[in-house]
This record gives sequence, C-alpha cells and structure tokens, in this order.
Amino acid sequence: MKRAITIEPITRIEGHARIRIDLDESGRVSDARVEITALRGFEQFVIGRPAEEIPRIVTRICGICPWMHHLAAVKAIDGCFGVSPPPAGNLLRELAQVLAHIHDKILHFFFLAAPDFVLGPESDYSVRNVMGLVRSEPELAARVVRMRQLALAMLERFAGKAIHPVAGVVGGFARPMDAGEQRDLLADGQVLLDFACQSLAFAKERIFSRFVEEMLSLGSVTTGFLGTVDAQGSLRLYDGLLRLMDPGGGLVEFPVEEYDQFLAEHVEPWSYAKMVYARSWGEGISLDSSQPRGIYRANTLARINVCDHIATPRAQEELEAFRELFGRPAQGTLLYHWARLIELVYACERTLELLADERIVEPLVHHVVEPGAGRGIGHVEAPRGTLLHEYATDGNGCITRANLIVGTTHNVAPMQLCVRQAADRLIGNGAADEEILNRIEMAVRAYDP
Repeated sequence: MKRAITIEPITRIEGHARIRIDLDESGRVSDARVEITALRGFEQFVIGRPAEEIPRIVTRICGICPWMHHLAAVKAIDGCFGVSPPPAGNLLRELAQVLAHIHDKILHFFFLAAPDFVLGPESDYSVRNVMGLVRSEPELAARVVRMRQLALAMLERFAGKAIHPVAGVVGGFARPMDAGEQRDLLADGQVLLDFACQSLAFAKERIFSRFVEEMLSLGSVTTGFLGTVDAQGSLRLYDGLLRLMDPGGGLVEFPVEEYDQFLAEHVEPWSYAKMVYARSWGEGISLDSSQPRGIYRANTLARINVCDHIATPRAQEELEAFRELFGRPAQGTLLYHWARLIELVYACERTLELLADERIVEPLVHHVVEPGAGRGIGHVEAPRGTLLHEYATDGNGCITRANLIVGTTHNVAPMQLCVRQAADRLIGNGAADEEILNRIEMAVRAYDP
C-alpha cells in the first residue's frame, strides 16, 4: 500500500516548510521533497513605490538577515540612479554586513544546529532544542547569548538599528562614524574574534570529530557551487565577482549585471519558492536524483569551495586545514556547519580590518542623488547564499520591475536531492522513527534555510 510521511513543520529553521516522503507498496522511498509553504510576494507589491523606499521595505523579507536585503537593495537603487558611494559610505555598509553575518552565524550554529550534535540526533525532541543546550552546557550557552548580543549592539551603536535598518541610503550611508565609536568597536571586535576562534576549536573537538562520517554521508550529493570573490580569487561577502564552480571544479566568473546569462529560474507547482539553476551548463534543470542537471549550491560551503583563498590569516589557516581533510570542492552537506564557523572567523577578522581603515571615519558618507529612470542590480553574500536584487525605475524614480533571488532559493533544488538521499538511506520497509525523521531534517538544517 502506498503512503506518505510528512514532517511538518521542519523545525529549527528560519522559515516555513515541510518534508513529504512518498513510499511505494514495498515501503521504499519513491519520492521526497521539501515544500516551501510561505508566499512572500515582495516582487509584486514594491511595484510603483519610490525607489528610495525599497531598501526600507525589503528588510521585512527576513527578520534574521534584514541587513542583507537592505544592502543588496540599496546597491541596486544606486545602479538605477547612477551613483556610487564615497569610500567611507562603502566601508560602513560592509561593516554593517559583516557584523550582521556574525550574529546570524552564532544564532544558527548554536541555537538551531548544535542541539542535534551536542545532545545527539537520537535524543527526544522535547530536550533536543536550545533550552536543552542551555541545561547541558550552561556556561557555553550564556556566552553564546552575550556574544550574539554584542554583535547586535555594535550594529546599533553606529547604524541606529540592528533589525529593519534604515542606515543604508541611496548614494552611501546615513551618518559618519566618529573616532570614539571606532575605538570602542575595535575593542569589541577583538572580543568577537576570540569567541569565534574558540567556537571553532570547541566544534572541532566536541562535534566535528564525533560526526565526521555523518558529515560526509548524510544528505551528501554532488553539485556545483556559487559564491563571490574579488579579482584575486579571495572570499568576499559584500562585493566582487560571482564565481560559478561546476561539479568537477571548473570555474567561470562574471559580474552580477550578467547573472541572467549564467543563471535561470524555475518553478515547481508544489512549492512557493523559486529554484535557480546554471543556465550556462545547458539543458535546463533536472531534479531526478539519479541524474540531476543544472544544480549548484550557495551558502557557506559553496563560498569556501569557490574561493582560492581567504585574505585574513586565521580564516585562511582554517581553510587550509579544512581542504587538507576534505579536498576542493568538498561535497558533504553537513560540512556546511564547519564552513559556517570558518566564515564566522573571517567575518570577525574582516570587522577589525574595516575598523582599522582610517577612511571609515571620513565625514563624507553619501552623495546627493537625483531620481530617474534606470536599471540596477545589487548583490551581497547573505548567510544563506548569494542574494540578488534587481530593479528598474521610471522617469520619476518609481519601481517598474523587481526580481529577487534570495539566498535560500539557490539551495531549494539541492535540498530536494539531499532529502531524497537521506530518506533512501535511512528509511527501510516503510519504518521511520523519530530519530530517522530528525536526521532527515538535519540535511535541511545544514542549509539554514
């Protein structure tokens, strides 16, 4: 008798989704998919709005990473109006972005992912959560909360708001930073870097060493990858060239303005989320788990796979150690967690670099802007993947077209493959207990969707 297993909702993710697993008469998996159940609609209801309002509106897309949408949108509107921020404006924007990465990575690794590893995927769901982690590791949990709060407080100190920001304005940044703020932020940034390094050491000793086999096998698929690099091939989060790596490791780079020549979008009737695939690989997209086609991944593991190196010393040291163990490109889905902590170290080091740049306290932080007709595409690397905002404006500077490719969108198709692989591996004769279902969820949680 055919039947279906539904996991609803998928827990400890930043959104709304369910997993549906179809079984045939013998109890074997015949299909499995991740169904995104939330309709957003931002591409439609921003039409007609004055373009300078858009960076404030799109922060409501995500309460966890509002800065990423804020900055991608403001960069796109810069393009519509043909303006480039002064050096201080760009530095302050990037500082806000990397600080937002810090608190986001702390949230996902410790609050959402760590319960599976510290408490064990077999533990009861009533304790396999952040409160169970607090009871199990009270000192660690207290420090995690303090460090995430510190990153948010640093954002508020120079940008006014950590959530639903308004500091990024068309043409630059809303206000300059003074020398006193710079000095205080440098001291706090060092505290965050120390915590990031200790977190990675803790994870390698207490988590990754115990789950290496699981990290390489659960939900593991072979795909390409997408991320952002500078002209020297170094990891970048705020600006740079898009680099697409095919499953064999071949690379192609292109500016974000040419994204539609290399990437295309696809919609399935069972999900509200778009899928994105590599148009430049030809033949469209296929979700057939035996012969997937056009599928690549974004997010932390993708970024450290596509970059040649990381320009900050401690993160580079960790990248070299990671590649010594797993090669390039590394394909294990749960390795996203390891990559996430390497990026946490990088974001903290980059924070200190930006604050040490004497230009960051220059008084000129934005240029005067004249609204008009144009087209602009802005992108940043959000925690969940490459984020693109594209807008067109009319002669009054109002939006006539909008297209958004959100970080998770790149990973919707590979998540289907990962869930199918995990279900095939773990479900036999139709039997699926709580531990098995949680392990299947873990293949989704790795992407922090």
